[in-house]
Amino acid sequence: MSEQLLPREIRCVLVPVGQLRLLLPNATVAEVITLPTPEPVEGAPEWLLGRIAWRGWRVPLVSFTKLAGAPEGDAELAVRVAVLKALGNNARLPFIAVVTQGFPRLTTLNAELIIPTHDGAPLPPGVKAQVLVRDDIAVIPDLEGIEGELTQMLDLAS
Repeated sequence: MSEQLLPREIRCVLVPVGQLRLLLPNATVAEVITLPTPEPVEGAPEWLLGRIAWRGWRVPLVSFTKLAGAPEGDAELAVRVAVLKALGNNARLPFIAVVTQGFPRLTTLNAELIIPTHDGAPLPPGVKAQVLVRDDIAVIPDLEGIEGELTQMLDLAS
């Protein structure tokens, strides 16, 4: 009976960040916008680019490539921001923004189409898993961990 309740397929997006692709459930992406000028955050690590104004919120803007120590990618591509719904149920941090290059690509996946590629080496900061999705290598970001760090850093405890 419980197997019938589990979804067989899930709609996901592959979000280009530098030379990486983030694999996220489609429902996580609130909106993709042009890159606004971020408001700096004093004492922030290099990967926290500041905060942006979005729909009345001051949303932290994260460079996932800097967080994970990944190559930046093609500077010629248009830089955008994917605003993601936060998962931590913190009323003061309902969204996180991530710098992207290009647009997220929608895909429908099931468990058979996601193949773990982790070789046992420590994962980079902000990465929960590395996977192969069809012909794309992707990372599943550790959004809960990133939110936890942002909450402490920005003093957003509820």
